[in-house]
Amino acid sequence: MKNIYRISGVILVILSIFLIYSCKKKEKLMPPALITTAVNEISFTTATSGGDITDIGGAYVTARGVCWNTSVEPTIDNNKTTESGGLGAFTSSLTQLAPGTKYYVRAYGTNVAGTGYGNEIMFTTQSSPIIFNPNLTYGTVTDIDGNVYKTIIIGTQTWMAENLRTTKYKEGTAIPLLTDNTAWANLITPSYCWYSNNATTYKNTYGALYNWYSVNTGNLCPTGWHVPSYDEWTTLTTYLGDAIVAGGKLKETDTIHWTTPNTGATNESGFTALPGGNRSYDGSFSYIGYYGYWWSSTEYALTSDAYYRYISFKSSSMSKGNYHRRSGFSIRCLKD
Repeated sequence: MKNIYRISGVILVILSIFLIYSCKKKEKLMPPALITTAVNEISFTTATSGGDITDIGGAYVTARGVCWNTSVEPTIDNNKTTESGGLGAFTSSLTQLAPGTKYYVRAYGTNVAGTGYGNEIMFTTQSSPIIFNPNLTYGTVTDIDGNVYKTIIIGTQTWMAENLRTTKYKEGTAIPLLTDNTAWANLITPSYCWYSNNATTYKNTYGALYNWYSVNTGNLCPTGWHVPSYDEWTTLTTYLGDAIVAGGKLKETDTIHWTTPNTGATNESGFTALPGGNRSYDGSFSYIGYYGYWWSSTEYALTSDAYYRYISFKSSSMSKGNYHRRSGFSIRCLKD
């Protein structure tokens, strides 16, 4: 009788083990669970991130890393790093990024059940530094916002060597910032914006885009400076050998900011012209990297227009024209 009980007990133990094993086998495997760690060491073209796998999902993690893209919810079909598998924290290096660009990054982990993703983090790479002429001596001027600009003497004139980026008039009053396209198209009062409404990417390098109504206040530039007139722009191009060659002598060299071929660019003047693009009178943005547009303070015969100057990526000249005052162009200030 005792033997029967012993045998029954052994059978029950075996059955229990079998049932537990069977339940585990039937347990559904899941992709790994993880978090994305903060992005740091951000440069012009690189950054560092990583992740922490908190649950392997019931199966060994065969690969892990981070994936990134310029649009939301990046996946392993986009750019990615691949680190060795396992549980816990890891670090990854993001490379070959574009300067001054917004990216989205997520950590990922892969097992036999699939790929799991961590939380999404957005970051922006540093903008490429402006290439000033290293053979010239620059001065500085500071605006009401505390922005410091390089300045350069060209002939009898002293110019800012950077585009204006103030958000206030020189006496401290805020300039209206306008992002809505329809509102911009209908506006006939002073306003400014950042290209694509993205100050993080464009402010420090390209400055702001101002409509001509803000120019006409006479208060945009720092005290002792002003927006140049049509004739003062002509003085500049004449000194550089006429408008047909002045564009090349004014443009920043290389093709970091200017689109190839950046024809004739020498920046021998030190002006360091940049292709900040424009905001059209309909509110749309265009031509960054291709053209630089700068307002003059001079009205055109048509009451809807004012004079401006522009430089192209494919020409050595500085051209002139007139355009609608609702348009957003860059500003270079000239010393009084």
